[in-house]
Amino acid sequence: MRLQHTPSAPPNYAVLLWDNDGVLVDTERLHFQSTRDVFAQAGIDLTIQHYIDYFLKRSGGTSTFAAAHGLSEADIAAIKRARNARYLHLLESEPITISGVRETLLALRPHFVMGIVTSSRRQHLEAMHQRTGLLAFFDFIVAREDYKHSKPAPDPYLSAIDHSGIAAGRCLAIEDAPRGVTAARAAKLDCWVIPTALTGQATFTDATRILDRITDVESLLRPKTLTE
Repeated sequence: MRLQHTPSAPPNYAVLLWDNDGVLVDTERLHFQSTRDVFAQAGIDLTIQHYIDYFLKRSGGTSTFAAAHGLSEADIAAIKRARNARYLHLLESEPITISGVRETLLALRPHFVMGIVTSSRRQHLEAMHQRTGLLAFFDFIVAREDYKHSKPAPDPYLSAIDHSGIAAGRCLAIEDAPRGVTAARAAKLDCWVIPTALTGQATFTDATRILDRITDVESLLRPKTLTE
């Protein structure tokens, strides 16, 4: 297991704040695919490195990347509409399950307040989880419509802390991408990271822990008593 900035024992967390895409569901690759496909129709090559730099480290990736390639505001708006439609179709048709997620949430649910903190719009979130049934595990959801500035700004996590009613020092964020870590740390939260195939190339120097898989969360928060 990869660990970084690791305390001797986890603090007494009461709230778990989960990122959605890439942590609870395997949808980041679908967002990349739909965005890449739409830009390709405009004759622009969106590479994985472009996606990491423009979408996983900052907000406003579509607009910034498109503007850097000389597209007009009207072109950018059209690309966003086409990408969103393509993405919604993929969410409703492609496999998105991540192994171990349901079991981890089931084990942790009785012991923690839990919320989803996502940059996804509520329409997309609901489309994903209509298939997964995971929303029943959560006490609240903070989606893109619920705050002004998206990750890496702290706004989503500040809103989540308010929803929980519990101090930031007892809240833990669980992320997969650099901009999520930046947002969580700016909100004064500990942040554990589970890198994906897309985000594994990034650096996470500000993360409290770096894990290999989602089941590590349950193992660390509820360590088993060792017996001989």
